[in-house]
Amino acid sequence: MSRPTKQSPERGDARTRLLEAARDIIRAKGFAATTVDDLCRAAAVTKGAFFHNFGSKDALGVAAAEFWAETTSVFFATAPYHDPVDALERVLAYVAFRKAIITGDLPEFTCLVGTMAQEIYASSRDIRDACGRSIFGHAATLEADIETARRDHGITGDWTAESLARHTQAVIQGGFVLAKAGNNPELARESLDHLDRYIRHLFHVAEEDET
Repeated sequence: MSRPTKQSPERGDARTRLLEAARDIIRAKGFAATTVDDLCRAAAVTKGAFFHNFGSKDALGVAAAEFWAETTSVFFATAPYHDPVDALERVLAYVAFRKAIITGDLPEFTCLVGTMAQEIYASSRDIRDACGRSIFGHAATLEADIETARRDHGITGDWTAESLARHTQAVIQGGFVLAKAGNNPELARESLDHLDRYIRHLFHVAEEDET
C-alpha cells in the first residue's frame, strides 16, 4: 500500500503530527535509522510529548502502522478503480491505479508498512503484526471483486481469490524493493505491467480487449 504523504507539521495534535512524521521519515530512512529526535523535530513537538503519547519508539512503530492502515483505507476506498461495473474491470483498474500513483520521489510512493515489515519482522513482533494486519487487510479488500470475476468468467483452478489478492501485494511490495534497489521508479511500474498481464492470462483476456 502507498500514497498518503506530507502534511504541515502545524496541523493536528501532537500525536497526529508525530504519526505523520513517522510515516514520511521511516519511508525515507527506515525504522532503525529514524530517531526520536528526528520525529520530534519534524513534528515540532518535545520529547516529553513523544513519550507522553507513545511511551517508546516501538509503540510509535505499532501506532504508525495502524495510522497507515486507517489513512490508506480511506484513500483506496474513494479511488476511481471501484467505478467499473464489471468485476474484472475493477481488478484491472486497481492494478492500473497502483501504477498511476507511483509518482514523485521514492519515499513518497513506497509503503510504510512494507518498509517496516522487511526491517523489523524478526526483532519486533508487535510492529510486524501491525504491518501484517495492514497489508493483509488491504489485500482482503480485493477478494470480493476477484471472486465475482472468477464466477462471471467461469474460471476454475487451484487458486483462490484470497491467494490472488495476496499475490497482488507481493508484486507491489516487490516492485517497491526493486525501485529502491535500482533507484528507479520505472522498475515498480514495470512490475505492475506484468501483474496486469498475469491477471489477464488467468482470466483468458487478451491485453487488447476492453474488459
